[in-house]
Amino acid sequence: MNDDTPESPGTPPAAATATTPASEPPRKEGGWERETIEKLVFATLREQQSARRWKLVFRLFWLALVGALVWWAVRQAEGPVPVSKPHTALIEIRGEIAAGASASADNVLGSLRTAFEDDGAQAIVLLIDSPGGSPVQAGIINDEINRLRAIHQKKVYAVVEETCASAAYYIASAADAIYVDKASLVGSIGVLMDGFGFTGLMDKLGIERRLMVAGQNKGMLDPFSPQDASQKAYIQAMLGEIHAQFIAVVKKGRGDRLKETPDTFTGLVWSGQQAVAMGLADGLGSLDSVARDVVKAEDIVDYTQRENVGLRLARELGVHMGEGAFKAARRAGVEFR
Repeated sequence: MNDDTPESPGTPPAAATATTPASEPPRKEGGWERETIEKLVFATLREQQSARRWKLVFRLFWLALVGALVWWAVRQAEGPVPVSKPHTALIEIRGEIAAGASASADNVLGSLRTAFEDDGAQAIVLLIDSPGGSPVQAGIINDEINRLRAIHQKKVYAVVEETCASAAYYIASAADAIYVDKASLVGSIGVLMDGFGFTGLMDKLGIERRLMVAGQNKGMLDPFSPQDASQKAYIQAMLGEIHAQFIAVVKKGRGDRLKETPDTFTGLVWSGQQAVAMGLADGLGSLDSVARDVVKAEDIVDYTQRENVGLRLARELGVHMGEGAFKAARRAGVEFR
């Protein structure tokens, strides 16, 4: 008996009944990996664009900040606006009197000229608190006070706070009058040059000094060489000459008010009360009392030229930016020669 049943005509084979849906596209190999990579790339690009935008914002911010600092510095450098109302002109002389310091001749002379040229300034008061400094800087200031006073016919008063010694008193002696506190330190009319000598220590340590000069006095005052008697005498004579100049300035400025004693020009320092008794000062007083009772103009206008904070900040910022650019260029392989 044959179990095979003959297929009816038109009936498809059994294998043909299993068909793939036509709507489903063929799957590409690696599709999810490509999609992930595309997302990462786009995210990186967006992050780079955001970083560039913020970098631009920060650059514009620093540019605006530098511009504001420069503008403010220029405004500050213009100094005080001339005041027509009667007032007392104040100029402070504080700290060391030296080139580059706040009490340098450049700063003080600029303040003096502005104050003298202001018609509202009835007199100039030098508010002094200084232990001294350069005789050259002090001499320049002293000469300029005398010159401007002769041109503008205005009085100059010195008011001492804590200390008015050495080069500071050199300046104060140009004033028409000097006022002090009873406990102020005044004087020190002398000249000083100091240093150190290490020759004995070098001998103990077995150190040999090898100094070669062209000109037998070129190594004068070398701290590692023995002191030469003739060079010492030369320096002492030079100091004596400068001291004589100092004494002449004080005598000219104080005139008959000075009660000279053997100790007056020895470099000693006196209290304010002693200075008044010796004729080194004219009386006791403060800035306010001198403005009120002597100048007769209680309003005080400060003409002191101080270090310009805006210019200093702008200068330091420029230096830091320059250093950053230089380091970046070096990292990039660029060299400046």
